Amino acid sequence: MVSVNDLSLQFGQRKLFSQVNIIFSPGNCYGLIGANGSGKSTFLKILSGEIDSTGGNVEISSGKRVSTLKQDQFTFDECVVLTAVIMGHKKLYEIMIEKNALYSKTPFTDNDGIRASELEGEFGELQGWNAESEAAKLLSELGIDESLHTVQMKQLEAGQKVRVLLAQALFGNPDILLLDEPTNYLDVESSMWLEEFLCNFDNTAIVVSHDRHFLDKVCTHVADIDFGKIHLYPGNYTFWSEASQLSARQRGEQNKKIEEKRKELKEFIMRFANNASKSKQATSRKKILEKLTVEDIEPSSRKYPYINFEQEREAGNELIGINNLFKAVDGQVMFERLNITIHKGDKVAFVGPNDLAKTVLFQILMNEAQADNGTFKWGFSTKRAYYPRDNSAFFKTSLNIVDWLRQYSANTEEEFIRAFLGRMLFSGEESLKPVDILSGGEKARCMFSRMMVSQPNVLILDEPTNHLDLESITSLNRGLEKFHGTILFSSHDHQLVQSVANRIIEITPKGYIDRVGTTFDEYLESEQIKQQRHQLYAATN
Repeated sequence: MVSVNDLSLQFGQRKLFSQVNIIFSPGNCYGLIGANGSGKSTFLKILSGEIDSTGGNVEISSGKRVSTLKQDQFTFDECVVLTAVIMGHKKLYEIMIEKNALYSKTPFTDNDGIRASELEGEFGELQGWNAESEAAKLLSELGIDESLHTVQMKQLEAGQKVRVLLAQALFGNPDILLLDEPTNYLDVESSMWLEEFLCNFDNTAIVVSHDRHFLDKVCTHVADIDFGKIHLYPGNYTFWSEASQLSARQRGEQNKKIEEKRKELKEFIMRFANNASKSKQATSRKKILEKLTVEDIEPSSRKYPYINFEQEREAGNELIGINNLFKAVDGQVMFERLNITIHKGDKVAFVGPNDLAKTVLFQILMNEAQADNGTFKWGFSTKRAYYPRDNSAFFKTSLNIVDWLRQYSANTEEEFIRAFLGRMLFSGEESLKPVDILSGGEKARCMFSRMMVSQPNVLILDEPTNHLDLESITSLNRGLEKFHGTILFSSHDHQLVQSVANRIIEITPKGYIDRVGTTFDEYLESEQIKQQRHQLYAATN
């Protein structure tokens, strides 16, 4: 158990949170959420003992082991991959080092023998003889090939290093597991594996993530940093989000009777409580929600930007034809023999393990890069708006936000621009900030504003949820669902792909898979598609 008592943290004059009292219990998975900059990662560092609070304390039950997902990819560069994973269990690793040092001694004394015997006993109690096989199993399940288990960490790519560090955090069945953005760099299969792991994890887990699908799958509770406090709510992210918005609406309905509000909230609670799957986490959530009272639900202070894409005019039926497209980057094939026709109303999610392949394809379609072979042709009536993965080129100016957006708008009146930006949470003085000093999330909202004022009938978005908080991701999701035009996009956000896409195209170096009218979950679960994917990737290797 983790007990947080009167915890406060302050940097200079800025208070992140104060007098936090909360208990994290075994058998539960807590999703730690909050606006960007609210202190989620900092709170995890306090729990792990990496940094000190300015008031209060954290108590962890005696003998319980805390494991964290390390963020520095270079710390273990000189270590062998398997060893780096085992180092996640500090006590076990220290025993292994001391034991090996003793057996290497010359001469080996009687005292050395007594100490070695003690160490062997502790080693056995900690299941040390299974350490290498357990570490290897975790690595393989996270997509690290067996051939890489005995190489040094510095030989791995960045994404592979992150997976090794995740295996390190999970190794040895820790009592308290702290994970900060654990799905970063994970492919779909690895993310699904991690979801299953956490759903069956019997100890205490606390996770920070911007992936709503992931939070919904694994969390029994939400710990919300808001108003400088941390409030604990039963249920997953979607339940918390919809309940807090419902509560906020009800508080604004002054004439509505208390009993009517109570009935509405009770029905809402039971709808979620009865929507349980077979996982342990869902069953636990169901039991908790059934005991919940309406007084336990509070509105959130967080605001949602208004993201709504409208077309100036409709496009024709055939938007773009791609014929025999081929591209390689630094000798690595991104895609070949790409023959795709996109029709009006298609909302196409481009998926696949190579993010660069999708980025290069979008750059080619937007004439920002050249294909090595093949052609493409846009329909005459298309009007396109592009959200690139790297938007830095748009912000190399000291223009304020109002004047920056005015460049892209047919309506340049001050009142219109300011009203538009206000809906995107740039109000008052905020709208006069120079764009070159904006945060990643603020730049993203500017880019969406730029796209909206152009009124396109085709949207092209390359990982649009990067740098966004959960509220902005939710608003973007709604905006894309409502859009009547055509969308080509890539995203690691499972819920975005599932709820927006009506067509899935997976790109591999040796071909592609194209499924129309298939949801993302159906795509992942189809045995026929799994077989086809296996054949394509086997050909690649």
